[in-house]
Amino acid sequence: MKTAAALLLVIATSASAQDAPLFDPVTGYRLTAYRGVVDSVPEGVVRIDARQAAALRGKAVFLDVTPAEGAVRDAEGTWRLAMPHATIPGAHWYPEAGRGIQPAGIGAWFADGVKRLTRGRRDTRVVVFCLADCWMSWNAARRLRRAGYTRINWFSEGLDGWKESGRTLADARPDR
Repeated sequence: MKTAAALLLVIATSASAQDAPLFDPVTGYRLTAYRGVVDSVPEGVVRIDARQAAALRGKAVFLDVTPAEGAVRDAEGTWRLAMPHATIPGAHWYPEAGRGIQPAGIGAWFADGVKRLTRGRRDTRVVVFCLADCWMSWNAARRLRRAGYTRINWFSEGLDGWKESGRTLADARPDR
């Protein structure tokens, strides 16, 4: 009897996951299955590769939106990380900022951080990235463009492409 109940639970969970929409019909943000082939570029955003990203270091604000696996963010905004994270040297890490529906407090934290880093100038060049085949950076780039930022570069190869091109990474902590 327990086996039958467990099987029904697995089937119900699988069916509900399959029925969940991939994209929000209103905002266009990806909501689930964040790791997968990303075959389009958000409108008004320019896709760049590792060579172009390296050339922009020091000339743009780099934003890493890779999730913090197993981490917890408390009400004051302090992160307790389950594992270390490495990013492109000089990048600012905003875990969870690329989710289609952002957890409480993340949206404002990301928006305020970008505003601070760009000194309120929406024409500042910004490079957004995550991992290769990651919809979170796509979402974050789209979100910034919709917020009025005009020079958004999406480094779609992300940390994977950076490492594969032989470049080094640096230890990171979520941006404060």
